[in-house]
Amino acid sequence: MGKKIKIGALISGGGTNLQAIIDSCAAGNIDATLVFTGSDNPEAKGLDRARRAGVETFVVDYGKIIRTLKQNSNALAVPDDFDLKEVQHRQTLFSASTDHEKITAFLRSRAIAERALLDYILPHDIDLLVLAGFMRTLTPYFIDHMNTVPGKWKIMNIHPALLPSFPGTDGYGDTFRHGCKVGGCTVHFIDYGEDTGPIIGQRAFEITDEDTLESIKKKGLALEWALYPECIQKFAENKI
Repeated sequence: MGKKIKIGALISGGGTNLQAIIDSCAAGNIDATLVFTGSDNPEAKGLDRARRAGVETFVVDYGKIIRTLKQNSNALAVPDDFDLKEVQHRQTLFSASTDHEKITAFLRSRAIAERALLDYILPHDIDLLVLAGFMRTLTPYFIDHMNTVPGKWKIMNIHPALLPSFPGTDGYGDTFRHGCKVGGCTVHFIDYGEDTGPIIGQRAFEITDEDTLESIKKKGLALEWALYPECIQKFAENKI
């Protein structure tokens, strides 16, 4: 095993992929130390998994921020280094036909939340940030603060489908509803789009006539828990 890298994690829910990473680090299968776990959700069960492993945790309550801004759009200040026009130019989440006010409100609220994330993350000087079921889209404002060296990606995500097919929040559901005979999962780097970053690794499974959505999810999760640690280890070994 080589020199250990420092990784941080962001989650939104139960944290089963987080647990796979924690277990792989403890077993020495990943040359990495998990230094923190953050969440947008104060009730995320995965935070308990991190605490039991002795990992620092923190929360940036996205829901509270969004509700506050809906009541008063000026209630919270955007970061001093936030340039709305520049971020809007770089993002690829919204089409040109999307209502301008909707885009502005989204990017402003996310910048406020992402600044709070960055204030915790950046002092840890991590080598890699892993999204382990983090259900919030990151904007160019956050991404550019993490990816400061051209060509060096620092944010990794796992997606429940074989990208580029079925991006979005319900990969296994979309796979099932489209009648696919093969499903799978993908680990990729984060870029400005929705699940469009460079692919690092994939695993596939057969879908039979007897499969249900729940059985597909079960098959997929088993592959996720193996694939994600493998891809993190490739990063640690500078093989990607």
